[in-house]
Amino acid sequence: MVENFLFIFSAIFLVGTISSVTAANLEEDKHALLDFLHNTSHSHRLNWDKDSSVCKTWTGIICNSDHTRVVELHLPGVGFRGPIPSNTLSRLSALEFLSLRVNSLSGSVPSDFSKLRNLTSLYLQSNKLSGPLPLDFSVWNNLTIINLSNNGFNGSIPSSIANLTHLTTLNLSNNSLSGQIPDLNIASLEELDLANNNLTGIVPRSLRRFPSSAFSGNNLLSENATPPSLPAQPPTSNGRPTKKTKKKLGEPAVLAIALGGCVLGFVLIALLMFICRSRGGGQSGVALKPQKKESYSKKGASESQDKTNRLFFFQGCNLAFDLEDLLRASAEVLGKGTFGTTYKAALEDATTTLAVKRLKEVTVAKRDFEQQMEIVGNIRHENVAPLRAYYYSKDEKLIVFDYYEQGNVSALLHGGRGDGRTPLDWEARLRIAAGAARGIGHIHTQNGGKLVHGNIKASNIFLNSQGYGCVADTGLVTLMNSMPPPVVRAAGYRAPEVTDTRKATHAADVYSFGVLLLELLTGKSPVHATGTEEVVHLVRWVNAVVREEWTAEVFDVQLLRYPNIEEEMVEMLQLGMSCVARIPEKRPKINDVVKSLEEVRQFNSGNRPSSDVTKSEISTPIPTPDVAPAAEIGSSSLPK
Repeated sequence: MVENFLFIFSAIFLVGTISSVTAANLEEDKHALLDFLHNTSHSHRLNWDKDSSVCKTWTGIICNSDHTRVVELHLPGVGFRGPIPSNTLSRLSALEFLSLRVNSLSGSVPSDFSKLRNLTSLYLQSNKLSGPLPLDFSVWNNLTIINLSNNGFNGSIPSSIANLTHLTTLNLSNNSLSGQIPDLNIASLEELDLANNNLTGIVPRSLRRFPSSAFSGNNLLSENATPPSLPAQPPTSNGRPTKKTKKKLGEPAVLAIALGGCVLGFVLIALLMFICRSRGGGQSGVALKPQKKESYSKKGASESQDKTNRLFFFQGCNLAFDLEDLLRASAEVLGKGTFGTTYKAALEDATTTLAVKRLKEVTVAKRDFEQQMEIVGNIRHENVAPLRAYYYSKDEKLIVFDYYEQGNVSALLHGGRGDGRTPLDWEARLRIAAGAARGIGHIHTQNGGKLVHGNIKASNIFLNSQGYGCVADTGLVTLMNSMPPPVVRAAGYRAPEVTDTRKATHAADVYSFGVLLLELLTGKSPVHATGTEEVVHLVRWVNAVVREEWTAEVFDVQLLRYPNIEEEMVEMLQLGMSCVARIPEKRPKINDVVKSLEEVRQFNSGNRPSSDVTKSEISTPIPTPDVAPAAEIGSSSLPK
């Protein structure tokens, strides 16, 4: 009996000792990460609070299943500058995945990185790192992915890379590496990119199964520079596992293994139930998958410039995710518009939700696309939805921006009727108009005053945290093919002088904004059907009603509940009508529109719903003329 008690006590003591050791390990990981953060210059704030949970709240951190060690570090595009401080990240002895890509890190790879013996994936591309590559890669014998591209590394490629028997991806492109290519006879290697370096000599026979683009931009001998066109399929390994000497385990060890197995079993069951529940609950969504698989995969890319297959982040983006994270995200379609389909993408970290637009009808070259994205991505204004990242390949173009929980103005304005939802009140509509006008005004100052939005409409206006309008889809129109006039005219926002959507002007943006103002005032869509199924153009209808001096009939019935706002509504109506003037030169500048809106906005505290709906009984028929006179505003022909 005493022996059994001692045995159980020993087991409990062993488990307690293991728990205290693992807690100490996580605390050491926390200190290592904080030391790294405090010794590295960075432009974006991370929520790494020493008093909060590393595994549950820290951005870019993924722990193991029992939350005892940090195993993954995802910090792309955080704005890190300067060298990687030594004796910081190297203390994360359980680290398996390290991504510091798309920053401004400089200097060499710290020598103490050799302590990261569990590392399987290393992403340091698109920094300013320099100096020679580490000589002894064999210390990372578990590495499967190495991406050090787009840096300033020099010297030769270490032959020790050949010792990485699990390596599947090696990308050293766009550096200053020199010397001959070593014989990297690695059976598991599936993707190789050594392009745009200063390599000389010949391509080793073991690497000739890879396409010529993997070696382009070097000084290789011409007769050996183009490998045979063979499929990029690695030969199967003939290695056999070695037999290990079996040792008899003691009773405490057996008990510890049994307890560990039970705990692991419970964790796996819980994880399986969570995954099943997540999949079951997301059946209404759609997977954000590429239109063509090869444009996202790590092999088989059709163009050499697409081989990096990565998202490009902009300064100010404090999000930590990779393209793979984005593709794994559960997604649902938010809408299909002129430029493509927009998805709501919830990343696997369960804390990040983004809006991803898959562009269509884009034919511009990669350089032109990137230049336009750079202009748009650098816009920072509270009334302009920030572009966070983009992806470009031959067959796929994605843009990533913030997800706005309240939805777009079109849904808020037209979706809140007849289904028990509260429609937008007058103050909300004023805030939407004022914010959108300010956003457009800021857009018009960008790129030397040459940037045009080109697609202002209610579905591209969202509400920011203060309830003001926030403009999205900025500057995409110049990237698109020219849309046929009937397609765009049907939406009702297009200025009559615009015949090529790629050549929109500031005045055309003002016209579209004027349509938005009329939409907010009337509660009607820019193109809508009457009870007789007759299609009516909003601009022409408003002009006809005002011309017949039935101005009161223009305003949304939902707004008639609010007293003392008639004067404000009339002022906004006059402003909207001036914006949709048929002749572009007669339209006001957007800055003048902003000033006029700020004068209109009174935000009277007494604007509460009135118990006496004095105008709700209006029954005067609303005229819907087929064609407005040519001198009137928006007299373009009706869509068929």
